[in-house]
Amino acid sequence: MVAGTEIDLRLIGSLYREYRDPLAEVRDAQRAFLDGMRGRMTPQLDDIEAEITYLLLRETRPETVMELGTFHGWSTTWILSALRDNGKGTLHSFDIVDNVVANVPEELSLGRWEFHKGDIRENLASVPDSIEYLFVDAAHNGRFAKWYLAELFPMIAPGTPVSVHDVFHGRYALPLTEGAAVLSWLRGRDTEFFTPSRRRAPAPHTALLELREELGLDKPVHTGRNNPMIYFRMPRQRGPLD
Repeated sequence: MVAGTEIDLRLIGSLYREYRDPLAEVRDAQRAFLDGMRGRMTPQLDDIEAEITYLLLRETRPETVMELGTFHGWSTTWILSALRDNGKGTLHSFDIVDNVVANVPEELSLGRWEFHKGDIRENLASVPDSIEYLFVDAAHNGRFAKWYLAELFPMIAPGTPVSVHDVFHGRYALPLTEGAAVLSWLRGRDTEFFTPSRRRAPAPHTALLELREELGLDKPVHTGRNNPMIYFRMPRQRGPLD
């Protein structure tokens, strides 16, 4: 993916076609992984947003990925699968609980994963330099969002791909939520985003369903189907005179 390429339906559709075969293998592996967890795993990412995350990571080929929020490790295993298939890259995951540590298979984690337990607000010194993909799925309240928008986002270089989960469970983000804070921040920087949300963006959502069916990727990995995540490129940080 060329630096600065807009994350939109056209790009994502092209990535589905380019990486169709390895994506199919990962989907099968994730389905088997979920079955093997026997109820000990609660997937947070729905299938389309998990697949888009994988595809963007494959195309971006980042050296360093940061994941803010892990819960049981569903997103962690998707991210690590992309880094494995790239043959490069390290994931730094941050959470206040460590359920993920017992869940991520060693064949995915070994040599490519570092888990940091603790409140990120007290642990900024552990954030790696030169993050090339940022994945956010942590506390979803507006207060925490305003913190990371002010403290973490300025550490990320302009143009870096970013994904934020749980923004569009409905047509609009609810007031005082993380989603509302992030969307306001993006509007203030004239920055576009893409979402596969069924309720916010039904036409792109339907187009992706049809493409996945065409490519033979329509068998569900798990049952979620809201896909509330947004994707965008980190805008230039505003200076004191902006």
